[in-house]
Amino acid sequence: MKVFVTGVGGQLGYDVMNELIKRGHTAVGSDILDSIPQDFEYIKLDITDKEAVLKAIADIKPDAVIHCAAWTAVDAAEDEEKQQRVFAINRDGTKNIAEACKAIDCKMIYISTDYVFDGQGERPWQPDEKNYAPLCVYGKSKLEGELAVARTLDKYYIVRIAWVFGKNGKNFIKTMLNVGKKYPEVRVVNDQIGTPTYTYDLARLLVDMAETDKYGYYHATNEGGYISWYDFTCEIFKQAGYTTKVTPVTTAEYGLSKAARPFNSRLDKSKLSDTGFILLPTWQDALARYLKEIEF
Repeated sequence: MKVFVTGVGGQLGYDVMNELIKRGHTAVGSDILDSIPQDFEYIKLDITDKEAVLKAIADIKPDAVIHCAAWTAVDAAEDEEKQQRVFAINRDGTKNIAEACKAIDCKMIYISTDYVFDGQGERPWQPDEKNYAPLCVYGKSKLEGELAVARTLDKYYIVRIAWVFGKNGKNFIKTMLNVGKKYPEVRVVNDQIGTPTYTYDLARLLVDMAETDKYGYYHATNEGGYISWYDFTCEIFKQAGYTTKVTPVTTAEYGLSKAARPFNSRLDKSKLSDTGFILLPTWQDALARYLKEIEF
């Protein structure tokens, strides 16, 4: 199988490329960077350039496209001067990829987010519900990307994830390790609830999906239960051997964020097992493996 992967300069795209190569698939990566340090087959591609996208995918002729490229700076997306760029990447760029896939009749996997929902209540969000009400620009742009894929293609997966961490890039764990090393106490919100997603584990699932035709909407995070960012930080410090004090605070007490964050990021993942996919390991296990990988 030949697979084209966007956003290979980021956390998820990097792991997807490695998973494809490990399984013996032909993998071609892309990003907006001139080059990447990894030894992948790579092309520079701006997904907002429709003609370039159509040509690249027509030339490569993949069996599947795993679309990991996205604007993910949630707070920066609220800046008025950046919003046009956010939608150009997350909505228009995604539509360009979908139209290129349609032109050559290949399947597409689009990575989305819990931010497409309003983040209220305590009920886990179901993958097939359409109760959309994103609270911030990032969430709105990712929802527009979802709709572009669903309106353009029949052979697609839309996979919503949350609380992502991986080796290749910035994430919450790296931030907490750095802060916890410098200060005797950290304040972390305890009223936003979800489950972390390790890109190494997610990459395995995405390649599993690419090898099938079980199309549709899915939710994918690690197993291990729903937690708060406070709970996550406590476990990070415990596994890392830190004695840093972790103080729980509400989102209102914490302040700072420009973008509205969802209080309820619970994603129901039962459709994965119901459809025959292997669930991701627990987030506690994923964290232990990740800490070994990054050698903090």
